[in-house]
Amino acid sequence: MRRLRREKIRKRRNRRLVRYCSTILFLSLMYSLFCVAGACASQELSYKGPKGQKVLLPDDTDKDTLIQPEKGLSEGYVYDPIGKTDPFKSFIAEQESIADKKKRKPKTYLETLALSQLDLIAIIVSQKGNWAMVRDSKGIGHVIRKGTSIGLNEGVVYEIKEKELIVREKRKDFRTGKVKDKDIAKKLH
Repeated sequence: MRRLRREKIRKRRNRRLVRYCSTILFLSLMYSLFCVAGACASQELSYKGPKGQKVLLPDDTDKDTLIQPEKGLSEGYVYDPIGKTDPFKSFIAEQESIADKKKRKPKTYLETLALSQLDLIAIIVSQKGNWAMVRDSKGIGHVIRKGTSIGLNEGVVYEIKEKELIVREKRKDFRTGKVKDKDIAKKLH
């Protein structure tokens, strides 16, 4: 009992000491901030006026001091851009104009999904035509056939085989700026 009482008294003293030290520390910090702010506010600003113009290089370009190329050497290299990529053209694709973005809006739910979000779960091969079923990330199944629009990049179901589905998407080549078709195969799970 006595031991527990002594420990409680010791804890109270420690709490009081911590409160006292933190209060002193806080007050001294506030005092030093006010002193620094007062010292900074008392300084006067003075306007010095505009500086004179600097001379970067003296103008002593005489014809005598210029180095002339030797007679046997050509005057320089001439760049021929025919058949080469433009070295100053950005590799980052230029943004499409607003009219191009508004021109193509998704008409179906499948056109709002990326092909990576779809799983091929069933294929039906018949004489009347081939059908396939894809499942989206929500678990909803969608029946598709040849010519169905699918994917974000204006993809169209190009061919349905026995164990795979081929989607043809339009991709822009950033170097040439031309739109090319790319076939993407989805395997049956």
